This record gives sequence, structure tokens and C-alpha cells, in this order.
Amino acid sequence: MDFLSVIGVILGSAAIFGGSLAKGSGLAALWNGAAFLIVIVGTFAAVLVQVRLQAFAHGLAILRWVFVSPLRDGEELLAKVLAWSQVARKEGLLGLEDLTEEEPDPFIRKGLQLLVDGAEPESIRHIMDLESSSREQFDHQGAKVFESLGIYAPTLGIVGAVMGLMAVMQNLAEPEKLGAGIAAAFVATIYGIASANLLFLPIGNKLKTIISGIGDQRDLIVEGLVGIARGDNPRSIETRLRGYLI
Repeated sequence: MDFLSVIGVILGSAAIFGGSLAKGSGLAALWNGAAFLIVIVGTFAAVLVQVRLQAFAHGLAILRWVFVSPLRDGEELLAKVLAWSQVARKEGLLGLEDLTEEEPDPFIRKGLQLLVDGAEPESIRHIMDLESSSREQFDHQGAKVFESLGIYAPTLGIVGAVMGLMAVMQNLAEPEKLGAGIAAAFVATIYGIASANLLFLPIGNKLKTIISGIGDQRDLIVEGLVGIARGDNPRSIETRLRGYLI
């Protein structure tokens, strides 16, 4: 569990709701159905027009990474690669076959299978680098969903505010409605700016950081697999791979 993300969401919510209470507006003032429809629904509509369905679905799927990171402990991953090298050194590459079948990670399983099949080191590097690059690109498309939400939300907030003020202008003959109408117009601005800066943009940036970390760990795995395929000494492999843990 990423407690920083949890704390950030809690503090962000407290800032908005607590600020509204402290200013005397009350929590009810923050809800407006029309503003929600224009800003939040409109923002998602704009993103749906922009991205592919697969990318949008993937973005929602990796949202959990913000709170439960898929990154492994670096030392644990290094130890795993070194264990493979020890097995390969003692039993040969075919000794990794049982480990290949037990491996839950499809990326690692593919690399180990290439080793067992006797692929050349550079062939392993090429295939695995291509696999890693494709996965990373797709993950970035998912993260871009939230970046795009953060870009469009403030603009839709302005649109909602303008539409609210237009409604106010149509009721100038009824002064008792002006205050509530203006307040409702500004709620749309709050929805747009707050959702972008407290949720969508931070989520997008956090996902990009995690994706970069996943890429580094895949590079470690690929370098380890190539070293094993070349028959390098486990100690030599460890020396090279420790550079990825800095």
C-alpha cells in the first residue's frame, strides 16, 4: 500500500471540504448537479474522443498502481536473477525449465523460456527489449488518460462557470436568485480546477513514475538473462545488475 497516495487523497479532500466549512459555505454548497454534468461528465467525454478504448480501459486498470505499486523490491529481484544464474551454472539452461513453468510474471516467463530454448544472448536482448518497450508504451497510454483528464477539466470548469453566469444574466429581474446562481456557476470552476490539480494530474504523474520504475526493473531482468545466456559468472552478473538499484 502506498500510504503517501492515501494521505494525499485524504488531505486533498480535507482541504476542499474543510475549506468550504471554514469559509462558512457548508458542504451542500459544493454540490451542483448541472456543474457535475458539464465538468466531470464533459471531461470524460472529451478524453473518450481522444483515446482508444483499449488505452482508456488500461488507464482505469492501472489506476490501482497509485495505491498498490507493482514495483518489486530491488534486492529481492536481484536475488532472483542470481538464483537463476546459479541453477544454470550447475544444471545447465534446461535446469530453468521448472522455474519457467512456476513463474507468474509473463514477461519473466518469456525470458526464461528463451533461455531454456537456447536462444542467442543478443536475440534474447532484442526480443525482450521489444517486449518491454511495447508494454511501457501501452502503460504510458494508460497514464496519459489521466493527464488528459487533468488538461480538459479546468477548461470544462470555465465552460460550466460561463453557462452558469449566462443563466444568472437571464434572471436579472429576480434579484433573489442571483446569489445562488452565481455560487452555482463558481462550483463548476471548483470542480474543474480541483479535480485536475488534486486528482487527475497527480495520478498521471505518479503512474509515469511507476512505469519508469517498472521499465528499469525489466532492464535489470533482461541484462541478467543475457548474462546467464552468455555463461557469465554470477558474481560478474551481480556487479553489473547492482547499477540498476541505485
